[in-house]
Parts: sequence; structure tokens; C-alpha cells
Amino acid sequence: MTAFTVTLDGLATDIRLPDHGGPFPAVLVRTPYDRLRHGAELRGWARRGFAAVAQDVRGRHASAGEWRPYRNEAADGAAAARWVRGQTWSDGRLVAAGASYAAYCALVLAWEEPVAGGADAVIAAVPALGIAETAREPSGVERLAARAGWWAAHGDRRDSDERALDKALATDPGLLAHTPVSGLPARLGRALPSWPGVWRAVRGPVDAWSRPTGSPLLAVGGHHDHFARETVALWRHWNGPSARLLMGPWDHRLTAGPGADARPRHRVRLGELYADWTRLALAGKTATGHHGAVALGGSPLWLPAGTAGEPHSHALRPLRGASFTADPERPAHSGTLTVPTGGVPDRCLLVTPPLTRPLDILGAAEVRLRATAWTPHADWFARLVALAPGGTAERLALGTVRRADQPGRPAEFTVPLGRLARRLAAGTRLRLEITGHHFPAHARNPHSGDDPVTATRLLPSRREVDTGRVALRLPALRSLPAPTDPATEILR
Repeated sequence: MTAFTVTLDGLATDIRLPDHGGPFPAVLVRTPYDRLRHGAELRGWARRGFAAVAQDVRGRHASAGEWRPYRNEAADGAAAARWVRGQTWSDGRLVAAGASYAAYCALVLAWEEPVAGGADAVIAAVPALGIAETAREPSGVERLAARAGWWAAHGDRRDSDERALDKALATDPGLLAHTPVSGLPARLGRALPSWPGVWRAVRGPVDAWSRPTGSPLLAVGGHHDHFARETVALWRHWNGPSARLLMGPWDHRLTAGPGADARPRHRVRLGELYADWTRLALAGKTATGHHGAVALGGSPLWLPAGTAGEPHSHALRPLRGASFTADPERPAHSGTLTVPTGGVPDRCLLVTPPLTRPLDILGAAEVRLRATAWTPHADWFARLVALAPGGTAERLALGTVRRADQPGRPAEFTVPLGRLARRLAAGTRLRLEITGHHFPAHARNPHSGDDPVTATRLLPSRREVDTGRVALRLPALRSLPAPTDPATEILR
């Protein structure tokens, strides 16, 4: 293989070419996480006959300029794509590929530069689709721990320190509990001038992802990834000639991070699948429409991506906490599934009877509530936990909504739990927790009406749940459709 490095408008760019032949179709990866970490990936593309290109985004690692997340990627990506297309080793066809932030870099080539300088095909894995989209839930609730960790590691700096937040927490375990949230940089001991802008950003509508494009899409995600909802929505709204979805029982690391419900048949060889799909996409041979494969966790099955169960309500028996207090000074903790049994309840607990037979759930789940808060502003979290016959507990889903109801007046509302793809064994019980906080994964609502990011005054919020009106609705498959193979659905 031939390998060399160039600088494009100050941006460090590595190129690796196949040993023989040419010109070649090219794959472009633009990343803030150090292009040097993509060496094995570039070699893999080159072995399969592609010119492989990795570039540090502006202001990161070996690239010059100022690091301004999400600001420069459309223009810089288009410039890189035009340069690649103009090289003698390029046959003019280009695929934009990437995971997480790099997936956003790939997508803007299709969205912002749909003709000249754009991408002929896009591979977007676990896509982080914008500052606001990564910082907040669709309801507006702040994703605190994940954003604090990312900004501590990568924000306003040329290099990265992946353990920056962990090291700070080792020194001050209560770091994220200090108020205001906006004061985090001072507690970390370094400047983070972009931190306030994280929370000023506004989530765009999901249909903004349906901008017309001439590029086919391969979207890849994990059921346990915090961007799973966005991955599926991106696939559903893609307005190109074709869209493919691959969703497995993985976390943000995809096949390198299998969940407890992963099975041997879920070990997909992603590199080969990416290359095979890319050849078809560049040749214009992918069938039109939206197709794909979804793994049914807890089983060996893959099912077509359009498969969905029928909503079915499950009986719930209240255990504790029909009346509880959501106290931001003592919030329900996101990092443990252990439920406190003494003192003032901090959550409402309900449980289903044991399942009499295995249950296959695939599709969007939700909880419907009639509940009351005695403060004018309140967050409501619904956490669904599977209790296996052997006694182990595993989180299945989490949903949240932010409400501003009249204090003391009951309100009826729905908490979306996202998409589930899971087989539950007979004997499993489902525990539903309804809380006012999920800290430190999410910032605490101060209940005063103040912005949770700048608030310093935290008030307890008395809550009441009408346990007879709680409805857990899961999309149950009454019969299994014909299983599929991931490659069959992706490569068509």
C-alpha cells in the first residue's frame, strides 16, 4: 500500500492507496478524535480497493485553526471532498463515512453539498447530529454526565484527555452536584469558553434530517447507544435514493461493545459489510426505499427493520411511592438499579407479574400517566427494568418529559421510552420506576422555574402518581416474521 500525508488548508490529512490498479473510489473520514487512530480502518478500506482518507477537523490534533464543534464541518468537508475528487488516484466517486461526531461530518456533505463537492454515499454510525441534539433529550432535559465528560475530554483543546472527568471526579466525587451547572469549567480547573453555548443551542425538528440528497445512506446504531433514537430517526427521514439501517444489541462502540442481550449471531463483520454496501451504492445498485435489519436482543434473531409489534398494555402492581418527593438535593441516582427501601420515597415503584411465556418486544414503547406535581416545573422520568427469574436486574429503557403544569392539579401525559428490540424470558418481571430525577446522567430540575443550567436554588417537589392509571404499553410481536440475515437486508 502507498501511504502519505498532506495538509489541506491547514488540515492534516492521511491517505492510503491500494497496492495495484487505480484510479479508485475514495472513502473520506473527518474526525476530531485524531486521524492517527484510523490507521487500521484506512488499511482495511485500501485492502478492499478503496482510496482511504482520514482528516483531523479544524483546530484538532495536527490541524491548524480554532476548534469550534459543528461550525466548520460543511465547508471544510466540501473542500476536502473536492480535493480528493481532483487527484489522479481518484476515479471521482466519494463515500463520506464516520461514527459519532465523524458521522455528522459525513452527513453534512450530503445535506449541505448535495451536488458539487458532496458525497456519493454516506455511512453514518451512532451519529451525533448536533450540539443541542447531543446535549438534550427531545423533551429538553439536559444530558449532564455525557456532555460534561465529552467537553472535559475534548472541548476547547487541541488534543484529548479521555479520562479528564474521571480524574476530576476522583478528586471531587460531588463535582457534578455543585451548582450551577454552568460553573463546571471552574471546577475542572480549566477554561471551557464553549460550555455555555452547549446549553444555548436549540434542537432542530427531526424532519430537518429529510433534506433532499442524492446520496444513499447506511445508518448503523446500537440498542444501548445513547443516540439510538437519532439513528433510527435519521434512517426513517432520509430523503435520498435509498436508506439502510443496521441496529444491533450494542453500545456506542457498536460490535466492540455488546450488551448483555447480545448473542453470537450478532457479531457482524462491519468492515466487510461496509465495503460490500459501498460498492453497490457507488454502482447505483441499491434498491430504492428504506430497508434494514434489527437484532432482537436476547435471541439469535435478526428481523427486517420495518417490523413492529402491536401496542399491548401490561398490568402493574404498585409497590411503593404513590406519593413521593423529588428532592434535587437527594436525587434518584442514574448509576445504580438498586432501589432504596427506607426513608421518604424518592420514586414510585410498580411491577408486573412474572411473564407466563417469552415476550418479544419490537418497536416504540411508552408509559401513560396521570400524575401531579406541587411545583410549577417538573421533570418526569420513567425507567423500565427487567428482573430476571435468577434475580438479576437490567435496564431496558428510559424516557423523560419536562412539564409545566398548574401545581397540585393532576395531568395526564405520555413518557416515550424509545424503541425496544428484546426477547424477555418466561418468569421475567418488569419494574417501572417513576421519578423526578435521573442524576447525574441528567441535570436536576430545580423546580423553581429557573434554568437548570444556571440555577443555584433547588426546591423539593412533592409528587403523586395515580397508580391505577399508569399504563405500560409495549410493542409485542404476536407472531415472529421470517427472520433475515443482516447482509441480505443491507445489500439489496
